[in-house]
Amino acid sequence: MLPVSPVQIRPVGGASGCLVMILVSVVLSVLLTVGLNLLLR
Repeated sequence: MLPVSPVQIRPVGGASGCLVMILVSVVLSVLLTVGLNLLLR
């Protein structure tokens, strides 16, 4: 088992790594947008 640390965000290369990075970026952007909309109301 690899230790899960916030510093090491480097998934294994290949299609799975690409998909994981894309999913993480999409989820983070959606969360940021929703959070900003809630703060600005």
